[in-house]
Amino acid sequence: MQTKSQIQYQITELKMDYMNLQGDIEKLESTGHNDMVTKAEQRLSDMEARLAELNKQLAAL
Repeated sequence: MQTKSQIQYQITELKMDYMNLQGDIEKLESTGHNDMVTKAEQRLSDMEARLAELNKQLAAL
């Protein structure tokens, strides 16, 4: 089982990755790489699910 600080660290890391990916998506959209945008948006969705899971774990502690 993970400690509270480990989960918080993972949440912080995930949020930073999420923000970076959002910026990447904006760049891809502006350059017309729609196929890559779709893949990146799916990664955002996966990150959101993982973030929800981590928040549940944190609340359970």
